[in-house]
Amino acid sequence: MEYIAALTPSVVMAVAFTAVIVTIVKNQGGANKAKEDAAVDALAARTEAARRPSDSDGGERA
Repeated sequence: MEYIAALTPSVVMAVAFTAVIVTIVKNQGGANKAKEDAAVDALAARTEAARRPSDSDGGERA
């Protein structure tokens, strides 16, 4: 019966790891992909908008 106690942690970790991988794979693409793409596009646009005023100083450097 000691082998059951020795194998239990390994089996629990294997099941948990498999569940994490399945969850990650299921969340790729679909409706979530559109939301993630929109969030990335909004962040990129915000970063670009914040960068432009500091870059356009008339081209003159002291």
